[in-house]
Amino acid sequence: MQWITIFQKEILENARNFKWIWVPLVFILLAIMDPLTTYYMPVLLENFGDLPEGAQINLPTPPPPEVFWMSFSQLNVLGILVVLLMSMGLISAERKSGVSEMVLVKPVSYTSYVTAKFASTLLLTLISAFIGLLASWYYVNLLFGEIPFSLYIGSVSFYSIWLMFIVSISIILNTAFRTPGLVGFLSVAALLLASAINSVFKTRIEWLPPQINAYIKGYLSTGSVTNDLWITAIVTIGLTAILLIISVFILRKKELAA
Repeated sequence: MQWITIFQKEILENARNFKWIWVPLVFILLAIMDPLTTYYMPVLLENFGDLPEGAQINLPTPPPPEVFWMSFSQLNVLGILVVLLMSMGLISAERKSGVSEMVLVKPVSYTSYVTAKFASTLLLTLISAFIGLLASWYYVNLLFGEIPFSLYIGSVSFYSIWLMFIVSISIILNTAFRTPGLVGFLSVAALLLASAINSVFKTRIEWLPPQINAYIKGYLSTGSVTNDLWITAIVTIGLTAILLIISVFILRKKELAA
């Protein structure tokens, strides 16, 4: 009951802040940007490229899976930044203002508080990603060629595991620090560090969370789910659970020490 109440409060708060409108719209714009610009690039170059008269533009048409992957790449940069910015004050702002102290003495368990915050943010993120990538899938099918809907479902489902990991990083930093701006900065820094570690050790450790993106790209090209993708997904889910458990522990320790 406690969990549902907090979850519903967060959903309502996101509605009041119009997050259920602007976050999906941002994801849609980011997801369709590359497919549309790739298709219309010859027209754009012809009209605005200041080319010599009579010049012909012959750009190779990329295969549909490659174009669809461009949308994932765009979300992996700007989309994730949107997620981190919108969630950087999720718990830290309430801790700074003292709201969390009032909520947690009702009594509300620390586990319910943290996981409800996590679930509400994840729901908004996943719905936005599914809608944005659905728009991209539609335009790729319309302009470049057919991608089976099952491939869309599979790739987006695995990608949602990566987004779940992203939200859990924001959550744990929210419980550790009271300043939203610092949480946002450290969240970006943590992801950059994770990507750097993956780049260095990906030949030795093939199942680090950032590696799931490379496996999703391979899945889009071949249409088959590899064992590495399954294992990486399971590892990522496990690490997400560990981060949430640590988040509850940190929040309890911080609040009891306050």
